[in-house]
Amino acid sequence: MPEGKIIKALSGFYYVSNENGVVQCRGRGIFRKNKITPLVGDEVVFQAENDKEGYILEVKERKNELVRPPIANVDQAILVFSAVEPEFSTALLDRFLVLVEYNHIKPIICITKMDLTNDEQKSRLDGFAGDYRNAGYEVIFTSSETSEGLEKLSPHIEGKISVFAGQSGVGKSSLLNAIRPDLDLKTDVISSHLGRGKHTTRHVELLSIKNGLVADTPGFSSLEFTDLEVEELNACFPDIAQISEDCKFRGCLHMAEPKCAVKTAVVSGTLPEYRYEHYKDFLLEIKDRKPRY
Repeated sequence: MPEGKIIKALSGFYYVSNENGVVQCRGRGIFRKNKITPLVGDEVVFQAENDKEGYILEVKERKNELVRPPIANVDQAILVFSAVEPEFSTALLDRFLVLVEYNHIKPIICITKMDLTNDEQKSRLDGFAGDYRNAGYEVIFTSSETSEGLEKLSPHIEGKISVFAGQSGVGKSSLLNAIRPDLDLKTDVISSHLGRGKHTTRHVELLSIKNGLVADTPGFSSLEFTDLEVEELNACFPDIAQISEDCKFRGCLHMAEPKCAVKTAVVSGTLPEYRYEHYKDFLLEIKDRKPRY
């Protein structure tokens, strides 16, 4: 049986790329029975008599998967955040980072719309970028209008499966258009009333860019930690995880425990206070999460 990769999912159809082209497939009923939903990025086994009437027979084992956006087997997540319009948010960025870290996907932070910033905003963003770089993250400043930073971002895309993710309206599609102009992805303006963008991307699709595959995904405004457990949150903050090795108690949650190295690092300025505050907020959110039955 032929094998291929799902590069687009739309209206119940899965478009499978293989050595002979792209085949439009449906999923067999067994997937619904076994509660398996094929995802963009899945390696699959399929059968087809032509390029319009194929059926997916098997989904190969995944190395990772995301729920929002729905995609599998990702090498890295390029988290696109705007400098302004909408305003840069460390709280939202940390939510994305936690989700990506939990799924063992390498994150790259991309701050775009730098052409719209003034000197004060640039200085503030430089400070945040320094904090995240100290935590071990790659941070790239870009602009779709001036092409700033595109030469730094493009090499990261080559030979990888990347997911472009971020809040709606931050300019993901504009950035992809700037990297590969012939894509002509639909973009939209920010709502002045709501301060956020419309969802211009309606589905997940893998696009061929710079000898890699990039998923342009629907934007979204919130993330929930549906599977993350309290004990796992520490590892999703690499800077906190490293400092926590010096905590007196193994399994320290950095809340009320004595001789906590993380709390000491906040006081000394080694760990940015906002990172610690976000950690505490997320921890309480996970604790307060309603149990699933």
